[in-house]
Amino acid sequence: MIYDMMSEYIIGDYKELTLNLYGGLKRKVLVTDIETPYPDGKLIVSTTDKNGIITNANKAFIEMSGYFEEELIGSPHSILRHPDMPSAAFKDLWETVNRGEKWQGFVKNLRKDGGYYWVKATVIPNVRNGQVVSYTSVRRKPSRSKVEESILLYKGME
Repeated sequence: MIYDMMSEYIIGDYKELTLNLYGGLKRKVLVTDIETPYPDGKLIVSTTDKNGIITNANKAFIEMSGYFEEELIGSPHSILRHPDMPSAAFKDLWETVNRGEKWQGFVKNLRKDGGYYWVKATVIPNVRNGQVVSYTSVRRKPSRSKVEESILLYKGME
């Protein structure tokens, strides 16, 4: 289940937007301009089922997202979808992993407090008996130059 964001968790001034998510879902998000720097030496790791529902989250993921583990497990991974991320990026991600191939890209994630953080993401399909059964995502610290390139690229995409 995915819930609208609530203002009591937001730090600083924010703007309210409505995201149109996959499957016709809509979500009210509250977005600030506060970036949380990706910590050196950490890997964010999570696993989702075939539908993108989070089934496992490591400590670094929990800390960077600002959510409690209980809030993440059972939620769609799109709970982290930042409105600056174009739909085309996620369309490419899903098409790639559903073919059983690894996907890599730079992603701006939305935190529970309305802020954001950038990651270099690698999503790997977990295949059993020739069938994709789940996905594992490993996120690393991106270079600042790749973040800046991504910002410019994503502005021109839908």
